[in-house]
Formats: sequence, C-alpha cells, structure tokens
Amino acid sequence: MTIYLVRHAQAGSRHEWKGDDEDRPLSPKGLRQARLLVDQYGDRPITRVLSSTYIRCRQTVEPIADLRGIPVEPSDAMTEGARTRIAVELVRSLAGTEAMLCSHGDVIPEVMSALAADGVKVNGRHSAAKGGTFVIEAKHGKLVSATYAPPP
Repeated sequence: MTIYLVRHAQAGSRHEWKGDDEDRPLSPKGLRQARLLVDQYGDRPITRVLSSTYIRCRQTVEPIADLRGIPVEPSDAMTEGARTRIAVELVRSLAGTEAMLCSHGDVIPEVMSALAADGVKVNGRHSAAKGGTFVIEAKHGKLVSATYAPPP
C-alpha cells in the first residue's frame, strides 16, 4: 500500500493576498502543477484523498479525486500549524490504504522527521517543494519507507 503526501502546489503570494489565508488559492502555475499530479499518479489505485482545509491544498488534490470519482476529505490534521503527533497518527492510520494527502510546508517536514525517528527509511530530504510528494510505502500495515518525488 502507498500513501502520497503532497505539499500544496504553488499559491499566490501570502503577502499580497488581502483575504483570509485559508482562502488563498493556487496560482496559474499551481493549477498546472495540480493537473500534472494526475499524469504522475492518476494510474495509481488511490481510494482516499484527504486535504488540509485550506483551499490551496484542496485545489491541489481535486484533479486526482475527480479522476478517481471520490471526494476530497477535509482534515484538520493536515492543516497549517497542525500538531505533529496528530498528523503522524493520521498518516499511520492510512497504512492499509492507497491514499493521497495534501498539507503544508510546516507540517510535512515535521511528519517526515517523526517517521524517520520511528524507523521509517526516508530516502533523501525531509521537506517538500510546493507540489512535491513523499511516496510512503507500507507493508503489512506498517510504514517502511518514504521517497521524495519533486513537483511535476
């Protein structure tokens, strides 16, 4: 089983955005990156898609969810500023499924560091560029390795 932990694609500037940051959408480049995730992972048997409640995360994984005909499930555990323990628990709970999760640049490195500390073999970096993905492999319900794939 495989879990795909994606950092949201490129969004508009946080400093130029006038509204609530949760509502800041993907930029045109980010929308292209989100569509390209379908090229990268559209053939995978993903059965669940979970996302931070922020719109830029939801927009990043909507093309995959639409392709698979499944909803994007909102998850506070993936939201910016989420507690590491809760985010890691969510990732571990999905070890028996094919799932894609979308989160933020502060949450993902903490999750990857915690997984590495627990014995998951992390191949390469612990942080992800916008639109980048950690492909986390599970065997017999246990997370065993994670490999970083750069943004499309």
